[in-house]
Amino acid sequence: MNDNPLNLPGHQELPRTLLQTATEQMAFSPAIVLLGPRQVGKTTLAKMIAAGYPGAISLDLQLAGDREKLIDGSGFLQAHRDHLIVLDEVQYVPEVFAQLRPEIDALRRPGRFLLLGSASGKLLKQSSESLAGRVSYLELTPLQVREVLAPNSDPQPTLLTLQKLWLRGGFPVSYTAPTDTLSFSWRSDFISTFLNRDIREFGVSVPAQTLHRFWRMTAHLHGQLFNASAIAASLGGISHTTVARYLDSLVDTMMLRRLEPHFVNVGKRLVKSPKVYVRDSGLLHALLNLPDSNSLIGHPMAGHSWEGLMIEQICALAPKGADLSFYRTAAGAELDLVVELGNKKYGFEIKFSSAPKVTKGFWQACQDVGVQHAYVVAPVAQGWPMKAAASHSVDVISPTQLQWALTR
Repeated sequence: MNDNPLNLPGHQELPRTLLQTATEQMAFSPAIVLLGPRQVGKTTLAKMIAAGYPGAISLDLQLAGDREKLIDGSGFLQAHRDHLIVLDEVQYVPEVFAQLRPEIDALRRPGRFLLLGSASGKLLKQSSESLAGRVSYLELTPLQVREVLAPNSDPQPTLLTLQKLWLRGGFPVSYTAPTDTLSFSWRSDFISTFLNRDIREFGVSVPAQTLHRFWRMTAHLHGQLFNASAIAASLGGISHTTVARYLDSLVDTMMLRRLEPHFVNVGKRLVKSPKVYVRDSGLLHALLNLPDSNSLIGHPMAGHSWEGLMIEQICALAPKGADLSFYRTAAGAELDLVVELGNKKYGFEIKFSSAPKVTKGFWQACQDVGVQHAYVVAPVAQGWPMKAAASHSVDVISPTQLQWALTR
């Protein structure tokens, strides 16, 4: 697949932090499943990994010729037992998981298979049935803050780089485009191609125009509670179960994030509906028709957009096994994100302000949830402590301090 459909000049490779993790996992596990949306850089990362395995073999399962090599999969796999085999777009041949299981059991050597896929739901279902205990899962997200900032960079350039990442999003071709106009054009074409071709190849039969309307509605509801019945009425009276199916399709293809509410036994009326985010801020802005920084910063959705960007950064940084949710009560107590790591709980409130302030609902939510540390994430160059209490501390932090916040 062409990773640069517009052939934009000036596209450059950026360091991906997942490379080290993937390399370490390859030295331990017989098979790695690398998940990520289309055009996020999975193939490029796979080439970097494969460079450390002489004679590595790569198959693109979108191509009929490469798929035919797996018709008698056992023979092909046995013939290349001494080499790393990379299978790209593996969701096109889900039956390959069943073929891999006996092959891995016959020779349980680390670094035998690297599987790349763009549809998380189908992949995880198939692999859990046939490759349990034999495979490790990694997700390649759009570019993160730590991947676009130079170490020890000056505060002013740092904020300008953050603004660029926020506006254009983290798809490498979009982020590295020579101009905002070319970046916006690439994202608009990406949305069109995804709806008219890519998602159909995942077996979703919803008309492209209908799914585009739904996606734009979720963009306007970005960071807000998801009401399937209200969206169903806006789409012409379809059923709320059909809306839920649309949502599942865009969540499975990693275009949307569904964030579930956090429940604690506090005897209060808790919000039970999920919140939905467009996972890449650049795609969000394309769906909202916000091509430049001036139109973005003055838009009513700017605060919600910033919130979504920071939530994606935190989710990418959170260790495996972390539980991610939000907390809200009918009385107004709220935390934008709750991260549970073992017996630790971290609370995050996200503000689009250089002088952020919090409400009584924030303090109440910290008490209800029982967080050890709470943070107010804002577009500031340097953070500062806000308050320390007997049960928790609260700090204002910059986006560059998110990793520190999750390791306290």
